[in-house]
Amino acid sequence: MLEVENLTKRYRGLTALDRVNFQIRPGEILGYLGPNGSGKSTTVKIVTGLIDPSDGLVKYNGRPVSEDPVAFKRRMGYVPEEPQLYGHMSATEYLLFVARLRGIGFETAQARAAELLTLFQLHDARHSVISSYSKGMRQRVLLCAALLHDPELLILDEPFSGLDVNAAQLLRSLLHVLAREGKMLLFSSHVLEVVEKVCSRVVILYKGKVVLAESIENLRHSLKPDLEQIFAQVTHQADYSAVAESILAATRR
Repeated sequence: MLEVENLTKRYRGLTALDRVNFQIRPGEILGYLGPNGSGKSTTVKIVTGLIDPSDGLVKYNGRPVSEDPVAFKRRMGYVPEEPQLYGHMSATEYLLFVARLRGIGFETAQARAAELLTLFQLHDARHSVISSYSKGMRQRVLLCAALLHDPELLILDEPFSGLDVNAAQLLRSLLHVLAREGKMLLFSSHVLEVVEKVCSRVVILYKGKVVLAESIENLRHSLKPDLEQIFAQVTHQADYSAVAESILAATRR
């Protein structure tokens, strides 16, 4: 189980995260939501070990990950929001490079890389340099790399960014299969429709604080069964229909 306890992050007096708490159990997909600047990416960076918290703990199976961060990262797969890859490498070369860092034997790595690239519809481009790939293709390479070592915990930061309809449908199906196999998934996204379809629970942040933590099933039985309406309410969004009317009026003055 992944546990986040009182996670806090301050930047020169600015509090980006304020005592955030949540858990992810095996077989769960946790949707992690919030407006831009709410602290989603800060949370992901702390959990993945890219930055340190000011206060609070991240625990994995009851132990603080800071006690053995290398062991924790062996169990974790990560798809960052921006597909930062080595553009001079091909997809095959990149996956073999990642496999070597993960301690996967060469023959096993070759077989897994070839199969994943085929399943993610990258086989024909496997020897082309990544710099020639579209954003969606790069995103699929990142997904292959995150899954290569069969992680117990998968952290996805806007994983649907750039994916076409077919790739997005595949990823939705994959998330369900991973959860069914007992994987833990932290799914940070702004695509509320997808979150509502694939996640078992949601946590919504607003100005660095958790303003809602609930199961999707319970939300469906609430007075506002639409996740978009709930999100707008708890994050104090403006009436965008009125703003849209004002924008149109401004263009006609």
